[in-house]
Amino acid sequence: MNFKKYIAVFSVVIFFSGFLFPQKPGEGKKFLTLTKEDLANGTYHLNHYKTFSKYASGYNLQVLKAVDSVQAHALDGGTYFIGVKAVPAESPVNYELKFGGKSLLTPPKGSSYCSGSAYAAFIESLNMILPDAAKKISNDRFEAIRMQEPDGGRREDWVKLWGIWNADGFGSQYAMVQYTNMGQDVKPEDAIPGDFANISWKHGAGHSVVILGWFLDEQGSKKLLFWSSQKKTNGYGDLLVSLDEIKEIKIVRLTKPENIYHFDIKKEVNKKVPGDQINWE
Repeated sequence: MNFKKYIAVFSVVIFFSGFLFPQKPGEGKKFLTLTKEDLANGTYHLNHYKTFSKYASGYNLQVLKAVDSVQAHALDGGTYFIGVKAVPAESPVNYELKFGGKSLLTPPKGSSYCSGSAYAAFIESLNMILPDAAKKISNDRFEAIRMQEPDGGRREDWVKLWGIWNADGFGSQYAMVQYTNMGQDVKPEDAIPGDFANISWKHGAGHSVVILGWFLDEQGSKKLLFWSSQKKTNGYGDLLVSLDEIKEIKIVRLTKPENIYHFDIKKEVNKKVPGDQINWE
């Protein structure tokens, strides 16, 4: 084969490989950047799957549907409240969250907070992925994912799955990657919609969220769009923040949902996992 024919054949192979082995959404593109149109829904909406699924893949698609499911319980946010010593106790979410049709929480209040909303999106995504969960999960593991003690009292931080997710620090990483082996770490530049994250602010406490994407505004300011429950949205809603506000972040992705049936309830986690810097050049 002469050189020109070789180049021609090679070009055809490369061209058709794009059809035979299509690139996954977000694959190979660092800091997948949203468009202005992607932000047109505003703060409160049920279009997370419709808007952001084109950038996502795998179980992240179910997470986006789950975000819409949780948001549907309070289209106006539903009120944000956090108070560890509150009487009645604080509510992680404002509705009776269930796994496999079995209750995880009877909400003492009609409010929510960040780690509760992210955990609800996690659980609701599992409900979609694992429709036979009620038949397959053991009683002890089901009890481990509950958000309340049997008497209805608050489940304290670091106690079983919800307590680990709700703890200070990178709770979703502790819970998904370490405790249950249901997920994997993701670098900031590789994040796609439907990833879970814990944010450490430069000023203030942390935040538990579902990533929606990165955004570069008309002034060149780099930002992050996420969904969660926060004071600024009075509960569930989308929030766009400047990267200048973020000290570090830890992002994780749901990859092995079936491990909800197999995790070691007594497993210890490393609480000193370092966060990642967002180096978006």
